[in-house]
Amino acid sequence: MKSITFSFLLLLCANSVFGQKLMLFGGDNHKEYLGCLNCSEYSSESVWNEYSQYGNEYNSNSIWNEYGTYGNEYGQYCPWNEYASDPPVIVDEKGNFYGYFTANEYHSKRTEIEFFIFVLENYEWIRENFDDFVDELDF
Repeated sequence: MKSITFSFLLLLCANSVFGQKLMLFGGDNHKEYLGCLNCSEYSSESVWNEYSQYGNEYNSNSIWNEYGTYGNEYGQYCPWNEYASDPPVIVDEKGNFYGYFTANEYHSKRTEIEFFIFVLENYEWIRENFDDFVDELDF
């Protein structure tokens, strides 16, 4: 079911905002680069590349490290924490703001990009099925 939903969302979103490199920044004043959200799984900057520092579940700054600063669902900087006081932001290379990357659906400036909302709402499933999920990506 999630695979079908995901495929549909990819079709909806693939050509909208994904013509631009969308980057994730977190931490104090959002100065820590956390990787590229829409780069190919082969990019060294991609959060979808399990061998990069940004996609590796063991890297302390990866959003996929459930024990790290940005992946611990109870952390103040974690996108998965619905109550995070300072979740990461999404920006492009020109500095345009695309919202906060946060599971908090009530955050007034939460991203409105459907694909990212899907990721935020299904991060546990994605984490458990990372390889299968990434195989479906087509950035």
